[in-house]
Amino acid sequence: MADVVAPLAGKILAILVEPGSKVEEDDELVVIEALKMENHVYAPSGGTVKEIKVKIGDSVDDGALILVLE
Repeated sequence: MADVVAPLAGKILAILVEPGSKVEEDDELVVIEALKMENHVYAPSGGTVKEIKVKIGDSVDDGALILVLE
């Protein structure tokens, strides 16, 4: 299992996967807006999306859990 965390504080703009989605290493998972820039969060490894912990519009802190891969 791998936890995917926010690399910086910001607002969730897009969630590009859903529970059950199969992903490969470096697939784009989430887009976070910070300082008026879009920051993309990528899968650290391949796997299946087990759980998504955020929704579009949520504010997240640096290091906040975004989703869980298994």
